[in-house]
Amino acid sequence: MIKANGIEKFYGTEENRFQVLKGIDLQIADGDFAVILGASGSGKSTLLNVLSGLERPEAGTVIYASGSSEHHTDITKLSDSKLTEFRKKYIGFIFQQYYLLPNMNVDKNVKMGADLAGNKDYRAIIQAVGLGEKLHKYPSELSGGEQQRVSVARALAKKPKVLFLDEPTGALDEQMGRQVLDYICRLQKEYGFAVVMVTHNQNIAEMANTVIHMNSGRLSKLQSNTTIKNAYEIGW
Repeated sequence: MIKANGIEKFYGTEENRFQVLKGIDLQIADGDFAVILGASGSGKSTLLNVLSGLERPEAGTVIYASGSSEHHTDITKLSDSKLTEFRKKYIGFIFQQYYLLPNMNVDKNVKMGADLAGNKDYRAIIQAVGLGEKLHKYPSELSGGEQQRVSVARALAKKPKVLFLDEPTGALDEQMGRQVLDYICRLQKEYGFAVVMVTHNQNIAEMANTVIHMNSGRLSKLQSNTTIKNAYEIGW
């Protein structure tokens, strides 16, 4: 479980200083699928970055909790080196940009993530995202959807507890976008990790258990879906 309490985040200095997050309180359960919605500038990507440890808040705590209190970690109190180790061990990232290494083929790009967790069975993930026949292809030889699936496989090969996604379908057409979302959901059910996704596509919220609405740096509404749709049932 992720517990965020009193999160405040500022950017800029002196007269140009402005507040992006304004006292966010939030909980995301183990195995949850949470979608963060909001207009541009509402703070949703900043919230994602703070929850994942990519950015530090000026105030508040972000606690990763599992089981007894001995397994509670406040990532806002970790040193830079400890925070990096925490992210390597527990967190996966998928962004709108694929960030694949162009001089490495599919197998080696995914193996980079697997090596962080000592995962020697990473090729099962490549098979699961439908790229088993393209192990030796380089990013330039793949479509946009295939490249995004490589980034999905790389993130999951490290066996994260939480997968953070920032506009993962933003650069994809509808067909590829639906395919990528379908792969992510199927793998989540198989491996049990939590998903926290920022998106502009409000239809994707119909796939989530939890929908977090952001407005001007505040959590304006928290919604739980009773009916969950799959990637091919939502509008686009």
